[in-house]
Amino acid sequence: MSRAIATFFGVGLLPWAPGTWGSAVAIPVAWVLHGLGGFPLFAAATVLVFFVGWWATAEATRGSDDHDPSEIVIDEVAGIWLALWPLSAGLWHADVGAWVFPWPGWVGAFVMFRLFDIWKPGPVGWADRRGDALGVMLDDVIAGVFAALCVAVAAGISHGLLGM
Repeated sequence: MSRAIATFFGVGLLPWAPGTWGSAVAIPVAWVLHGLGGFPLFAAATVLVFFVGWWATAEATRGSDDHDPSEIVIDEVAGIWLALWPLSAGLWHADVGAWVFPWPGWVGAFVMFRLFDIWKPGPVGWADRRGDALGVMLDDVIAGVFAALCVAVAAGISHGLLGM
C-alpha cells in the first residue's frame, strides 16, 4: 500500500517526468475534491496527503540508498494542492459554483509550483537536502507555499487592481 500511495497509484511509474505527471494528475483530483466539499474538504485532504505521503515515502524508501526516487510523486500531490489553495479558498469564499475551477488559477499554480520545485530556491533546496522522507515531502510543500503566494498575488492583481 505504501508504494501505491507514494507513486500516487502508479502515476509516478510513467517513464518521462514523473514529477510533472504527478502534479498534472493531481489537479483534476483537486477539482473533484473542491467540487464535492469546497475548500474545507480540499484543505483537509491536503493535510491528510501530507501525513500519509510522509509515511508512504518513509516506507517506500526504507533500506534504499536513494532517499527521493523519481517514482515517488505523492510529494508533488501535496505541493500542487497547496499551490491550489488560493484558487479553492477564493472560489469557496466567493460562493462560486462548486464545480467551477477556472483555468488561469490552476495553470498558474501548476507552472509556479513546477518552477519552484525544479529550481529549489532557498528553503526548498534546504528541505530537499535533508535526505529523509520528511525532506522529500517538505521541499514540495515549501514549493507549493511559494506557488500559492504567487497565485494569490496574481489573483489580487487580476481581480483587485484590474477589476476582472
